[in-house]
Amino acid sequence: MTRLLTRSDLQAVLEPVSCIAALRNGFLSSAASPTAGRRIRTDLPFPGTATALIPGLLPGIEAYTVKANAKFPGARPALRGVICLHSGHDGELLALMDSATVTAWRTGLAAALGTHLLAGPPPAEGSVLGVIGAGAQAELMVRGLTTLRRRGELVVHDSDPERARAFASQHNGRVLPSAQEVAEAADIVLLATWSRSPLLRLADTRPGQHITSLGADEPGKQELAADVLESALLVVDDRELAADMGALAAAGLPASAAEATLGEVLRGEHPGRTSATTRSVYAPVGLPWQDLALAWIAYQQAERRDIGQKTDLLS
Repeated sequence: MTRLLTRSDLQAVLEPVSCIAALRNGFLSSAASPTAGRRIRTDLPFPGTATALIPGLLPGIEAYTVKANAKFPGARPALRGVICLHSGHDGELLALMDSATVTAWRTGLAAALGTHLLAGPPPAEGSVLGVIGAGAQAELMVRGLTTLRRRGELVVHDSDPERARAFASQHNGRVLPSAQEVAEAADIVLLATWSRSPLLRLADTRPGQHITSLGADEPGKQELAADVLESALLVVDDRELAADMGALAAAGLPASAAEATLGEVLRGEHPGRTSATTRSVYAPVGLPWQDLALAWIAYQQAERRDIGQKTDLLS
């Protein structure tokens, strides 16, 4: 039997604390996986792209995921797809779940973890948090970061003013008219946009600031100029992917421009930020094992609580 998990089903079984813990453990253990994950992307003869992440594997979990996504920037929602959770024993399709929800949760919460680790200790009154791009991934970044550290004032900018106002109202923040003004006001800046040209350059930032950039997750997308990346402690989730289709590719920089991966920081193989005046940037692309980490939690909780429909696809 296959359990079908919709967006509302997933929102009922996922919560930030356990998901962040699973992602942290995944960063610590994923390097030991005997099979490397792959990210495959292609343009379509329609106004969108198709991406597959295979296989999602983690040591200690006897299952794997296959994810197929369609990205159509003009649609709402722009991301649609499915995650298939298979048994590692016999390939049985254990669950079929909405990938947009899992992707937003794993991307936003992994980014929150990276931000927390790299931004340095928060001051007593909390850091000013800036958000550029007020979508689902920004929402999960803010939720995740709030569980990890004290937060001060929130400022937000979005190309859609109404969406920015709704985000600010939800998080007790205020709207600013440009990305540059967000960067000027904030100690920590979170970007999650569809931008194909730099939103921030080095002159827009300052020493000691941390920036997390999620938007550069496929060729042609860029949120940060090369001078920002070259002047910062730059951490990615995977060097080769970042140089192939992420922030490094967009800025024309090689894989060696990334000083560390987040896994290396968590495992103590790189010290991370060592000075309060260092600029730091976390620029992940997203890895297949992250889908498994959260899909496994969702499936176990859904099984325990009998959430979601069950069907026999072989009947």
